[in-house]
Amino acid sequence: MTNKTDRIIIFDTTLRDGEQCPGATLNIDEKLVIAKQLARLGVDIIEAGFAFASPGDFEAVSKIAKIVGTENGPVICSLARAIKADIEAAAEALKPAVNARIHTFISTSDIHLEYQLRKSRAEVLAIAEEMVAYAKSFMTDVEFSPMDAARSDPEFLYQVLERTIAAGATTVNIPDTVGYTTPSEFGAIIKGIIENVPNIDQAIISVHGHNDLGLAVANFLEAVKNGARQLECTINGIGERAGNASLEELVMALHVRRQYFNPYLGRPEESQESLTNIDTRQIYKTSRLVSNLTGMLVQPNKAIVGANAFAHESGIHQDGVLKNKLTYEIMDAQLIGLADNQIVLGKHSGRNAFRTRLKELGFELSDTELNKAFVRFKEVADKKKDISDWDLEAIVNDEIQQAPDLFRVELVQVSCGSNARPTATVTLRTPQGEELTDAAIGTGPVDAVYKAINRVVNVPNELIEFSVQSVTAGIDAIGEVTIRLRYESKVFSGHAANTDIIVASAQAYVNALNRLYSALQTQEKQKEISAQKV
Repeated sequence: MTNKTDRIIIFDTTLRDGEQCPGATLNIDEKLVIAKQLARLGVDIIEAGFAFASPGDFEAVSKIAKIVGTENGPVICSLARAIKADIEAAAEALKPAVNARIHTFISTSDIHLEYQLRKSRAEVLAIAEEMVAYAKSFMTDVEFSPMDAARSDPEFLYQVLERTIAAGATTVNIPDTVGYTTPSEFGAIIKGIIENVPNIDQAIISVHGHNDLGLAVANFLEAVKNGARQLECTINGIGERAGNASLEELVMALHVRRQYFNPYLGRPEESQESLTNIDTRQIYKTSRLVSNLTGMLVQPNKAIVGANAFAHESGIHQDGVLKNKLTYEIMDAQLIGLADNQIVLGKHSGRNAFRTRLKELGFELSDTELNKAFVRFKEVADKKKDISDWDLEAIVNDEIQQAPDLFRVELVQVSCGSNARPTATVTLRTPQGEELTDAAIGTGPVDAVYKAINRVVNVPNELIEFSVQSVTAGIDAIGEVTIRLRYESKVFSGHAANTDIIVASAQAYVNALNRLYSALQTQEKQKEISAQKV
C-alpha cells in the first residue's frame, strides 16, 4: 500500500491516547467492549494500548488482539517507544491478532532532544533506524512516528523519515504533538515530505494531532489535500489536554464534502463512493458508549454527536427545516445512527425478543450479561409505557459495563421539600457481603445521599463533577448521571442510568467509589509484593 491509495485509512487511538485523558481510565473489559464497537464502526486500525506501560495494558492489548483482531477484523496496534523492551512487549501482546502493527516513536524536535531526551540528532537518527528494523523483525506492518514532528527542523525530519522507511516502516506518522500548527502550515509539512523524502512512495503518510488551538480537524483535512492518507483520531476527540482530532468530525466532513475531496484522492469529482470504510450509522452509538464508559461528557454543541447538533430553536430555522431539511441541515441525522425508533418491547416481552432486539442494536451479550440486562429491562418496563432504542442502550451500558462490583446500592430513601431539611438513608452491601446503613443531612437530596454513602464507604475523595442528562424525552425518561471524583492526583469516573434520578446519582457515585476502592486495593497489593521482595 502506498500514498497513491484513493481512500482514507482511519486509525483509532481512543484506547491509547484517548484513555490518557485525566479520569478516562478504562479497565480491560471496558476496553474490549469499546474495541468490539470500533470494529462494528469499521475503523481500519485500533491502537489498543501501550503494551509495555503496565501489566493491565499488556493484557488489554493481548485480549483485544485475540477477540477483535480476527481475519476480517481491524488491524490491532500497540504503541512502543524506540526501545527494545517496549517493542518486544508490543510484539508479544499482539501475537493473537491476525493483522497486527507495532507503532514505535522517538522525538525529533530540537526542544525535545535538548530537554527531554538529552541526545544529539545523530543519536536519534541511529536509534530510530535501528528500532524500526528491530520492530520489522517481529512483523511486516510497522509504523514510525517522529514525535513533535510539527516543530522539528524539516531537513532533519526528511532524513529521519527516509532512513526509517528504508529500515522497514510501512507507515510514517507526522504528529502535531502539542497542537501548535495551523492548517496551511501542516499542509506544507506534508507537501514538503512528499517532495523531499525520496522513498516516501513506499509508505503511507499518517497524521496525528492535538486540539490545543481547536484546529486539529482542520489541520488533518488540509493534510489529506496534500497527500496524507491515514488519520489518527479518537471518538469524541478525547485525549490529553484539549484532546485529539475527532473521528466523527473527520469522517462526516469527508462524507458530506466528498465531491470537494474526491479530486485530491484521484477520484472523479462526482463520485458518490465513501472516502472511508466507516459505517456512519454506528457513529452516535459509539460516541455514547465511549462517553458512558470514560465519564467524559459530550458538550451539547459538539459537532456531529452533540445533543444540539440536529436541534433547531430559531423560528426561521424551524420553518425552513419543516419545509425541507436541506435548508438548515447539511446531513441527515439518520446517517450517524440517530433515529426516533420506538420498539414494541414492553413488560410482557420475552427474553428471546429482548436478545434479538439487542443484536439488531449491535450488542452481543453473554448469557450472564443478558440475564442481568433482562432483569433491569423488566424493572424499567414496569415504570415506562414506551421503551426506545436509546432506553435499551442505557440499560445495557449501565448493567454490563460497570466498575468492579465491590460496594452495591441496596436502598436509597430521601426526604426533602421546601420546608424540610434534605435527609437521606442509604444501605450498601460491602465487598464482604454485609449490609451497612447510614443517614445524613445535606444541602439537597443528592448531597445528602452522597454524604451518607461516604459515611459507609469511608474513603476520602473530592467530588469535582456532577452531570445529569436525559436519555429520551418525557417525564418518565431514563436519566443518566455521570460524576468524577478526585483522590490525590487521580480522577475516577462513575456512570449510572435510572428512571429515578436520585437512585441513578447514588449508583453513579458508588460506581466511581468502586473504581477508587479497587485502585487502592491494587496499590496495597503492589506495596505488599515490593515489601516481600525486599
